[in-house]
Amino acid sequence: MEPKTLQFNKNEDAYRLLLSRYRQMREQIQLGGGKKQIEKIKKQHKLTARERIAYLIDRGTSFLELGLFAGYDMYAEAGGCPAGGVVAGIGYVSGRQCVMVANDMTVKAGAWFPITAKKHLRMQEIAMQNHLPIIYLVDSAGVFLPMQDEVFPDKEHFGRVFYNNARMSAMGIPQIAAVMGSCVAGGAYLPVMSDELLMVRGNGSMFLAGPYLVKAAIGEEADAEALGGADMHSSISGTADARFDSEEACLDHIRQLMGLMAKPQDAGLAHVSPAPPRKNPEEIYGIIPDDPTRPYDMQEIIDRIVDDSAFIPYKADYGKTLICGYAHIEGWAVGIVANQRMPVRTRQGELQMGGVIYHDSADKAARFVMLCNQKKLPIIFLQDVTGFMVGTRSEQAGIIKNGAKLVNAVANSIVPKITIIVGNSFGAGNYAMCGRAYDPRFIFAWPSARIAVMGGQQAAETLLQIEISTRKKKGEQLTPEEEKQLLDEITRKYTEQMTPHYAAARLWVDEIIDPLDTRMYIREALHAANQAPITENFHTGVFQV
Repeated sequence: MEPKTLQFNKNEDAYRLLLSRYRQMREQIQLGGGKKQIEKIKKQHKLTARERIAYLIDRGTSFLELGLFAGYDMYAEAGGCPAGGVVAGIGYVSGRQCVMVANDMTVKAGAWFPITAKKHLRMQEIAMQNHLPIIYLVDSAGVFLPMQDEVFPDKEHFGRVFYNNARMSAMGIPQIAAVMGSCVAGGAYLPVMSDELLMVRGNGSMFLAGPYLVKAAIGEEADAEALGGADMHSSISGTADARFDSEEACLDHIRQLMGLMAKPQDAGLAHVSPAPPRKNPEEIYGIIPDDPTRPYDMQEIIDRIVDDSAFIPYKADYGKTLICGYAHIEGWAVGIVANQRMPVRTRQGELQMGGVIYHDSADKAARFVMLCNQKKLPIIFLQDVTGFMVGTRSEQAGIIKNGAKLVNAVANSIVPKITIIVGNSFGAGNYAMCGRAYDPRFIFAWPSARIAVMGGQQAAETLLQIEISTRKKKGEQLTPEEEKQLLDEITRKYTEQMTPHYAAARLWVDEIIDPLDTRMYIREALHAANQAPITENFHTGVFQV
């Protein structure tokens, strides 16, 4: 689309408005439990979780926050859980890229909700997949008891965090924990199972049972300091490695420890001097349609993301509803698989709809993914997919077997995969284009993303017919007005569930990002991925050919 046309300007205005809404949501989430709670911890001479991270990271660098929208609009009956009660992400400490996880004590005293455990596990997964050191800034009251059945017992619940502690230590991934506030019950195992444990005097405490529980259980009266204060653990139990009089001194010590670490082995991913795109990235706002059903040229998006707007296409005249090719992003050599949203014609004259994966495009992309693994090239997936083509013509052309080839190749890839959800991410198309289930190292969504098993209109009409059928069996007959009212309600609810913030609240995506920040997020993701040597050999399962 040519810049400054009427439609371009309309698209741009709509996208900037969308970004403004998400910016406001971010600002609200970043307040955590609210200004009153922040004032309360200030009276205890404590830094907030965000202040701790800001103090810790290297000056002149930025903190790449992940999972900010975790828990958004969830747990309303419990007062909410902004950011999942945890501030987490990737940053640089003493020049070393690392994962940071800080309990937000302004949110229910840092208690663990189900989404808190899920976010902790995701951060540990990122650390393990990319061999990044991880720093825990601990200040938590433990499991949120009203929801203990959803936090405590299952495989991917609270206990898995400590399992990962042990596995990471065995893998040689450094873990540093600083107890800066409460650390109670099972939560005490997290810092103790880290490689190094630091504590802050006065506010920091760590015990399996606090004074009230000890009194109830065995009748002993003891204060928090005697049970688990910094002095006790550093000089009597020997559990803590060092104690500090202030949070700042503790954080300074973490910086010193990080500065002692040896340079890690790397994956040897190809990297050259970066170059900005020749085409203006800000024009992305005007290219993405304000109506997600309208077509646009994905190549124009790619040209505004890759270095020097230079792209080497792969099989450009075959399987054209998927764009495949090579490029550099911030100097990193990558393969790109992207959904073309423009309608295209095959050499035989067949019209193919944009955003749909056809038998030929699936065949092409499967081979391209294999080539990237052969070359040890990371793969960037740009999703705007409505699904696989259906119908007798498509079935007879082998859409299932070719789609299965693509899914097989993506699932068995050994190179880093990074997924950006630009627009639609529907059904099996989400899987084939490396959705969350296919282990991308990182997955980000633009504000224009829509994630669901199918499009909103089709889903709403299907759900309406199911509801009408159910009521007919009960002898109920809906009037046309009631049918419309029900359809509107179903559409509203389903549309909300398709939004990127609904997905991000449940950690189906790692973060919602401004399209203009895409290059930066990919740069940091690939820098992280390069720190994990590729030790596996690439093998696929049995293909239907």
